[in-house]
Amino acid sequence: MSTFDNPFDTSRTLHSSGCSCGRHVDQIEHERDAVRQLQCEPVERQSEEKLYEGVVASAIMRAMFPKDAARRAFLKSVGASTALAAISQFFPLKTATEVFGQGAKLEKTDLKVGFIPITCATPIIMAHPMGFYTKQGLNVEVIKTAGWAVIRDKTLNKEYDAAHMLSPMPLAISLGVGSNAIPYTAPAIENINGQAITLSIKHKDKRNPKDWKGFKFAVPFDYSIHNYLIRYYLAEHGLDPDTDVQIRAVPPPEMVANLRADNIDGFLAPDPVNQRAVYDGVGFIHVLSKELWEGHPCCVFAASKEFVTQTPNTYAALLKAIIAATAFATKAENRKQIAEAIAPANYLNQPVTVVEQVLTGTYADGLGNIKTDPNRIAFDPFPWESFAVWILTQMKRWGQIKGEIDYAGVAKQVFLATDTTRLMKEAGLTPPTTTTKSFSVMGKRFDPSKPEDYIKSFAIKKAT
Repeated sequence: MSTFDNPFDTSRTLHSSGCSCGRHVDQIEHERDAVRQLQCEPVERQSEEKLYEGVVASAIMRAMFPKDAARRAFLKSVGASTALAAISQFFPLKTATEVFGQGAKLEKTDLKVGFIPITCATPIIMAHPMGFYTKQGLNVEVIKTAGWAVIRDKTLNKEYDAAHMLSPMPLAISLGVGSNAIPYTAPAIENINGQAITLSIKHKDKRNPKDWKGFKFAVPFDYSIHNYLIRYYLAEHGLDPDTDVQIRAVPPPEMVANLRADNIDGFLAPDPVNQRAVYDGVGFIHVLSKELWEGHPCCVFAASKEFVTQTPNTYAALLKAIIAATAFATKAENRKQIAEAIAPANYLNQPVTVVEQVLTGTYADGLGNIKTDPNRIAFDPFPWESFAVWILTQMKRWGQIKGEIDYAGVAKQVFLATDTTRLMKEAGLTPPTTTTKSFSVMGKRFDPSKPEDYIKSFAIKKAT
């Protein structure tokens, strides 16, 4: 179905693998062509306001009815007029239409956004001192927060309007895993790569994971890419992460102190934690996370579905600021400037040299070597739905979620690729033409269309 088609027409298809007119490779390309026509040709059959209203209504109907059969059944039972009236009662359709047409004012300008002091939050943090928020007419207070559970709770309690979260967190929150089920979204990836397995310096002669039986590892949170990657890494080396080692959640700012105190043997952590362990002489970088999965997501910009729908213009402005900051961060020549901006105490509270080593990719590994990898941390805001599907497979693999899962449906509802596509183009970036892709983790290919087969392929897992 085209973005500009009537969403209340039961003969139209909302979701398809191709496009609704049959002339494009996929629906995204169809809609992109429709946008080009809208911008370049006069609208003859309907007013611009009505056209935008149809776009917004289409988006709402997609969100409410992921399956076309359910939408058709609903429309046939109540009729198109009644359906439109019902939606208008619960969703600010007029406001959202104005926003889409770039005509509405911000619903609110004073916002609070929570973050954890790690380089994964670089776009969210740097957007404050470098003026990306103010350029969008926003007065954003970025609030350094102690840990991920606090981030989650303050956001759920609406103390924060939006937050820096680990990429699995909006999925877990939406599914009610570890908290009450509340629809959550992840419209932008904050960073890709940027993590590492760091071990205590006393283990510098134990580079083979098979020698790690009995080790104590820290990860930032149970619902984190770190937890799933360390488990994956250990299992691929024959260790059961639930019986052969201990894995505990430790807030990133406390990890180096715990390593120094010998409370843990190592961690899979976000930077600059790994580099700070090297800087303090208490640890060494065993392997960068990008060596396990090149281009993997870590953190996201997250907001509740309520925030997205009730303050759509503010949401769009906030997301646009973050995507613009991400675009700036992609350029290597800007990394030192960014390091200086985010290193101070009110942000990362780290020596500039530590942050520079992470962002530039020229770093000491703690074993006497200087290494160079410009993609040690990278920035790409596009929220691939296949990232979400992979995360869901690992949540199921390790028993965090049970039963049947609509992998593709959950991924689409939480990872808002469509919003990001539009705003990436406005920021001068080139978004992908699809929302899913295959990739490899430690040499094992992942096909997002076959998640259950992927889970079954692992010898070590909790899932039954």
